[in-house]
Amino acid sequence: MVKKTLNIDLNRVEGDLEFELDVEHGKVVDARCIGVMYRGFEQIMIGRTPRDAAVITPRVCGICGTAHLYAATLALEQIWGIHVPPNATLIRNLCLLTESIQNDIRQSFLMFLVDFCHEDYRHHPLYQDILAAFEPFKGRHHLGALEQSRDAVGIIALFGGQWPHSSYMLPGGVVGKPSQRKIIETKDVIAKLIRWYELAVIGDTLENWMSVSSKRQFFDGLDDNAHQANSALGLFTRFSRSIDLHKIGFGSRHMLSFGAVIDPVKPDHHALRSGVYEADTGTIQPLDQSLISEHVRYSWFRQYQGGRHPHKGETIPDYQTQSDRYTWAKAPRYDGKVMQTGPLAELLIGEDSLIQSLHQEEGPSTWLRQFARLRRIGFSLMQMKKCVQDLSEDISGDFFLPPKPQDEIDGKGFGMIQAARGGLGHWISIKNGVIDNYQIITPTAWNASPRDSDGQHGHWEQSVIGLQVDDADNPLQLSHVIRSHDPCLVCTVHMLPTGKKLRFGV
Repeated sequence: MVKKTLNIDLNRVEGDLEFELDVEHGKVVDARCIGVMYRGFEQIMIGRTPRDAAVITPRVCGICGTAHLYAATLALEQIWGIHVPPNATLIRNLCLLTESIQNDIRQSFLMFLVDFCHEDYRHHPLYQDILAAFEPFKGRHHLGALEQSRDAVGIIALFGGQWPHSSYMLPGGVVGKPSQRKIIETKDVIAKLIRWYELAVIGDTLENWMSVSSKRQFFDGLDDNAHQANSALGLFTRFSRSIDLHKIGFGSRHMLSFGAVIDPVKPDHHALRSGVYEADTGTIQPLDQSLISEHVRYSWFRQYQGGRHPHKGETIPDYQTQSDRYTWAKAPRYDGKVMQTGPLAELLIGEDSLIQSLHQEEGPSTWLRQFARLRRIGFSLMQMKKCVQDLSEDISGDFFLPPKPQDEIDGKGFGMIQAARGGLGHWISIKNGVIDNYQIITPTAWNASPRDSDGQHGHWEQSVIGLQVDDADNPLQLSHVIRSHDPCLVCTVHMLPTGKKLRFGV
């Protein structure tokens, strides 16, 4: 077999991903998404005191530590029947939104858009504009993204003491009390982010941009307004659609969101509601976590039949190279269906009119998936402004109500939040005062799942099957599709066509 190694800039986050693609006559006919690293946080948690979750689980991810801390804390509060003061929820939401924004900025400008600078696009009429905007460490938007994403996480440091791996959320609230100084500094960071977003990213005011409600209105704005057309969003859109990214990478049409921004007074409500988009009927159904299951038929874990709910699940490694199993990732399913999650699902299910209009006319494409991430920054900024304003109006209110020792009972609970990459869930079982079982389903687990017990391909696998590969030595569209999902276990991608092995890495 002829082997060839190609170096392509792909995002480095943590963990490892391989893609094996079977290509026949220039078309992908089968795909295997392979997670090649076992970490075992679920096993690490067994036997520990429940409060250890606030220290250990934020280290699951170097980008989404706040999200894991939030989910773990919600699970413990559910078991112990704890209600937190509204100020605590405001601070939690503010920090989670901040984490989402820094991720959306970095993923868009430091990881996705730099691929448009590839020399294979050098003859494209927009190529010089692309370089001026997105070239690494030279383009104006690349440099701006570095500054803005760095400054944004200062908000989490103000309320959490550090970022990443903060542990400021505990059952009962948060340990970082708000102050006038923190409020003023946070407002300053948000105002700076909004100015950059308006001038550089969207070419319009935040209020005008978030009022855009239809595909026609959006594209009319690009045609009529030079500031919008030449903004980062406008340039990204014009280039993406010229290379047909709005026609590829659909994957599973079913979508899932755990709901964005918890209501401080009504914790069961969200600013963007939770739910499941059923593609077969085109309807949004209420989320029922009891319908979530995990399959391990094609995973390197101890086997069990069918799918199991996380409360009955286990994560016991069983590495078998001489078998048809191929990944350390499990296969989460919702009511037996393959789901995709992320900003697109969040805004679609949350009934953002513009995303609904684009999705209805074109479907969940690679372009729309990335577009939704840039759109979500605007939503996050508006919610951050509201959180800070609400905090400033009741700065002396309670922010932490510690549980009583007798409240910390045995039981089972779950915490589900919308992280930067999509729905994140922690399921905890406590027995005899220690953790008896701990299961985590990350957004990337939903998207990057292998086949399940019924042989259904995961969402990423579905998104590349059928894709035309015109140049096996340089399949740029494949990398666009993969990166549009903001993979959280990528540092290398391997592609295996018939008769040739291509390895993509950094």
